[in-house]
Amino acid sequence: MKNILVLCTGNSCRSQIAHGYLNSYCKGKANIYSAGIEVHGLNPIAIEVMIDDGIDISTNSSNNAQEYLSINFDFIITVCNHAHEKCPFIPNMNTLRIHKNFIDPSKFDLSEEESRNKFILVRDQIKEFCLNFANDNF
Repeated sequence: MKNILVLCTGNSCRSQIAHGYLNSYCKGKANIYSAGIEVHGLNPIAIEVMIDDGIDISTNSSNNAQEYLSINFDFIITVCNHAHEKCPFIPNMNTLRIHKNFIDPSKFDLSEEESRNKFILVRDQIKEFCLNFANDNF
């Protein structure tokens, strides 16, 4: 069983969305963890748009990357440039690091409908990335 860490700034939406999809696509083949350089708590819009796509991340927790230093990860996936630049040292020489920057949909000052649409756009981009990752690696 492989170990995968998905890392972003606050572990509130992008890494949580990826966590949900990777859990689904890699079920029985990998343990999925998500964390942030900081901890911001789960974003309620991220939870909603994932439920709309049939995946419930509402029971996930928002974690700091430091909590997982003792785990030997096969993959560390950073989903934002900030996390990629600030990724903590994880002492496993065999870890494959993968980076894909996704915009943070929570950082825009938009109407409720526009904000939800931005989250859906990012969710769909992450979904495609995760499906390709799972197909390529499992």
